[in-house]
This record gives sequence, structure tokens and C-alpha cells, in this order.
Amino acid sequence: MKVIALVQFFTWPGLFLMWFYYSIAVAYHVFGATSATDPRYGDGRDFAGLTLAFYNVVTFAFAFVLPAIANKLGRKLTHSICLFIGALGLISVAFVTDKYMLYACMTCVGIAWASILSMPYAMLSPVLPRDKIGIYMGIFNFFIVLPEIIASLGFKWVMKYVLNNDMLLAVQIGGCLMILASIVCLVFIKENQNEKVDETEAALLEIREERSV
Repeated sequence: MKVIALVQFFTWPGLFLMWFYYSIAVAYHVFGATSATDPRYGDGRDFAGLTLAFYNVVTFAFAFVLPAIANKLGRKLTHSICLFIGALGLISVAFVTDKYMLYACMTCVGIAWASILSMPYAMLSPVLPRDKIGIYMGIFNFFIVLPEIIASLGFKWVMKYVLNNDMLLAVQIGGCLMILASIVCLVFIKENQNEKVDETEAALLEIREERSV
């Protein structure tokens, strides 16, 4: 649980930086806006919004094949690969020369997002005591909230004094954090290769039922 929490701790700031700075970075660096009053600024943010919506479509589609991939490769390796793909998507925004290439970037993020929403819980749930699974999951979710709070409070200082308000660089740093999360996941998580994803899905269903109660 501690190691998976560390993976989450690096993953979620990467997502936070994308949600906060991606649209502005697209407006300035892809659409060539020079200020917030430039018409290209609004066009860029609108198009960025479309690509952000697109990654949710990718997530929905990829969720159907993710269990089969995890059953073959293992949950740890699957999650590590998905995080790395998402990181490449964020980092590659800096190399976009055509706005439609952003859909490819967000496809990568959508793959990662599908895994982020499921694989950490799939890895964690089989090792938790059944009578305290709700408590442990609540504690585990704290490591989603905590890094976002730290990023929201501290990254403005980093943006101003370290990154010179470079929104695109902030998005790339988000990608680097996800690479770090991918490495931690791959190197430090111990996984029983005999566990089946179907068993984990049953445990996750049990968690959902407890939460609904």
C-alpha cells in the first residue's frame, strides 16, 4: 500500500499540471497566441478543450481491453506501461506542429487515465483485510488529494520563479512526474503473478457496494 501510494503521489500532480496548464500552453505554443486578448488564444483553448474531451472517449474505449492486457502482462507492468505512455503524451505536446497532432497526445493520456482509475485499486485490493477494506481505501485516496493540494499551493511559486511562467514546460514536468511514477511502480511493487484480474474485479465490486451503502 505504501509503494502504490507513492506511485499515486507522483501520478496525480502530473495530471493536475495537465488540467491546469495544458489549454493555455496549447493557445500560446500551438496556436501562436501572443496574449489573452488575441483571438488565437480563445481558439487554442477551445480546441484544447476538444482534445481533453477526446481523451475521455479513449479512456472509455480502452477500459474494455485493459483487463485482458492486465491478465496477460500483470497489473504492475500494465500500469507502468500505461503511465509511461501517458507521460509521452504530455511531453510530446512540446513537439506538436499541427493542432491535430494533439489528438495523438491525448490518446496517450486517455490510455494512462484508464489505468489510473483502475489498476492501483486492482493491485491494492487483494492484499487488504476484507473487514477493513473501506477504511484502507479511504486512507489510500488521501494520496490522491494530498499531492494535488501540494501542487496547487506550491507550484505557483515554481511557475513564477523557476519556470518563468512557461505553461508548456509545466505540462512536460507533469509528464516527467508520470515517468517517475511508472518507474516506482515497475521497480518497487511486488505482485503475485498467480492472482487473476477477475478476482480483483470482484474485490473492486465489493468496494463499490460498500461505498454505495
